[in-house]
Amino acid sequence: MIYLDNCATTKPRDEVIETMVSALREGYANPSSLHSFGLKIEKEISTARKKIADSFGADENEIYFTSGGTESSNIAIQGFIKKNIKRHKKVITTKLEHSSVLFQLRKMKELGIELVEVGVDVNGIVDETELLNAIDEDTFLVSLFHVNNEIGSVNPVKELISKIKKINRQIFVHVDGVQAVGKLEVNLHDIGCDSYSISAHKIYGPKGIGALYLKNGIKIDPMVIGGGQESGMRSGTENVPGILGFGVAAEMVVKNFKREQESIKACRDRLIDRLNEIEDVKINSTDKGVNNILSVSVLNTRGEVLLHSLERDQIYISVASACTSNGTGRSHVLEAIKLEPKYIEGTVRICFSKDNTLEEIDEFFEKFKEYVNELREIMVR
Repeated sequence: MIYLDNCATTKPRDEVIETMVSALREGYANPSSLHSFGLKIEKEISTARKKIADSFGADENEIYFTSGGTESSNIAIQGFIKKNIKRHKKVITTKLEHSSVLFQLRKMKELGIELVEVGVDVNGIVDETELLNAIDEDTFLVSLFHVNNEIGSVNPVKELISKIKKINRQIFVHVDGVQAVGKLEVNLHDIGCDSYSISAHKIYGPKGIGALYLKNGIKIDPMVIGGGQESGMRSGTENVPGILGFGVAAEMVVKNFKREQESIKACRDRLIDRLNEIEDVKINSTDKGVNNILSVSVLNTRGEVLLHSLERDQIYISVASACTSNGTGRSHVLEAIKLEPKYIEGTVRICFSKDNTLEEIDEFFEKFKEYVNELREIMVR
């Protein structure tokens, strides 16, 4: 098997699995219980929280556990909007956001917000001038992606946030960091955002667990009300195995960052070099993006057909997201960067991990080229 769908999810590290199995077998007490067993598990959660905070440049009391990146973004955005919508209306985001942000904000127009979606350049970077010019006295929230999930473009969030705060320090800035953590070195205090979304299963951790970073002093309305867990931010009994596994994953992805990114970059570079052997191939990801994500468009093909052809050989990739609001079935990301329609339909996304090898990349490419040629023969008949 060759797995190149690592933006969708990653294979958990052995150390993560071992930690979670131990928690399931031996650490099953409810951390809210007052007895010593429960208190022991509560301390283990605190240790995991500190690992995550230290890994990404935050204080441990700024880290709140959630079910994943989608919930983290929903808590931050909806919680802040609902607390402040009586005083302000305008929210700004970009056309390249993940659906968990973009579609959420479009839905929240029902509450009365005025939503502005600013454009990006052909490389998938937010148009800074358009963004800053859109800010007025009624603007109270800006939501930005750190790394785009389809093409891997990196927004200069630190610089953008600094300029936003110079216009109005009261504007709440949320950053979707789901595809950035583990692919970039992230220091949340240095970035200067008010909130940030993280997902464990993108960094060789478990599914169903994530974190919301919320800067000290920021107040938002909680979405889930109940027993008051996570300092009242997200009630419900904690996912102890997930949290402990997340802590290990965060610590290890930072510890091994340089070595693993060098390996991933070598795989990316090898594939880019080999893709030159195929005519009419367009690489949508730039060398300024993250190493892990490569968006490739092949003329006179269909991305989904290539995906299903490759899966017969147990080679797994993905296509550009079909989550769009215009009903065309095309990626809103590729349309936003103004990729020609004839290339959009032949787009696939290849996402590398620490586990991929150069031999796997060569094997993948030979099969990819074979199926591209077969499909082109059929489509030109």
